[in-house]
Amino acid sequence: MNIVILGLSITSSWGNGHATTYRALAGALAARGHTITFYERDTPWYADNRDLPEPPYCRARIYRSVAELADRAAADIRAASMVIVGSYVPEGIAVGDLVHQTARGLTAFYDIDTPVTLARLPSGHVDYLAPRQIPRYDLYLSFTGGPTLEVLQRTHGSPLARPLYCSVDPQLYFPEPAAVRWDLGYLGTYSDDRQPVLTRLMLNAAAKAPASRFVVAGPQYPDSITWPANVDRVIHLAPSEHRRFYNALRYTLNVTRADMVKAGHSPSVRLFEAAACGTPIISDTWEGLDRFFTPGAEILISRNAAQTLTYLHDMPEADRNAIGARARQRVLSAHTALHRAMELESYAGEAGLRPAEKAAS
Repeated sequence: MNIVILGLSITSSWGNGHATTYRALAGALAARGHTITFYERDTPWYADNRDLPEPPYCRARIYRSVAELADRAAADIRAASMVIVGSYVPEGIAVGDLVHQTARGLTAFYDIDTPVTLARLPSGHVDYLAPRQIPRYDLYLSFTGGPTLEVLQRTHGSPLARPLYCSVDPQLYFPEPAAVRWDLGYLGTYSDDRQPVLTRLMLNAAAKAPASRFVVAGPQYPDSITWPANVDRVIHLAPSEHRRFYNALRYTLNVTRADMVKAGHSPSVRLFEAAACGTPIISDTWEGLDRFFTPGAEILISRNAAQTLTYLHDMPEADRNAIGARARQRVLSAHTALHRAMELESYAGEAGLRPAEKAAS
């Protein structure tokens, strides 16, 4: 296939998880023989922090406005077997309209933030997708599975809603010898709804265990947060440093955004990255988590600081290592970027892809 993706960013991973997802997917699709062109809006935040300005597996194109996109990308969109518009694309509604007016192949919307999108859609507070557009996309690819897919089809009129979860590249994430620096680490950008859970599961645990070592890596945390003395801070961690980070942890913490918890079936890319490194995961819980990892055997569930400290201080090392190893095997069997590329191929066929034959809307 000749695939055009219009996404938030692939050149910069600064403060967003979209780039990691697009990089893994595009790389796997290219490895399977597909051609990918990625269009990204030029914004100051990402322009100043491009850690992969020229991805080796796709053509990256930067545009400054929808008008410029229409001028530069029309031929690519028209010639594509499939055009994918991602969530959080600036002026995404206008971008989607451009795609529907121009594309002759399959059109898809890739929602990396499905619960957030559906929660805000009725109020009109979504500037990257309009309700009228959902039935026009041939395929709705969702980071969230489970009942949400039925809501997309029955309530919002999607002709075909399918899960395309985040994934991991096992060539980039794997166990490697490293000195353990921290007992528990968390990697994630600040968000208001995650912070209370991070406090309950990690910061409160750190306050009760001054001899243990903790770390929080990620940007945008406000200066008003009081960090326990045994919690280190890393302001930004580039994807190239993620593997080293996970391998320096005895355990890693997973914290899920409130909208994702409510919807369920919304795994984070950090889950798959950490598991691929063989790092045992302590996580909050949500419906559908057991479809990705078996609690107690492949992942550990914590509801408070006391449970977190029980894992850190009382679990035998052999059991800790076994949980990490089983999680790694689970990811390699079902959640690599190659799995997602093959799923996308399957969904395209299910949607009736006939390259360059579908009349423009």
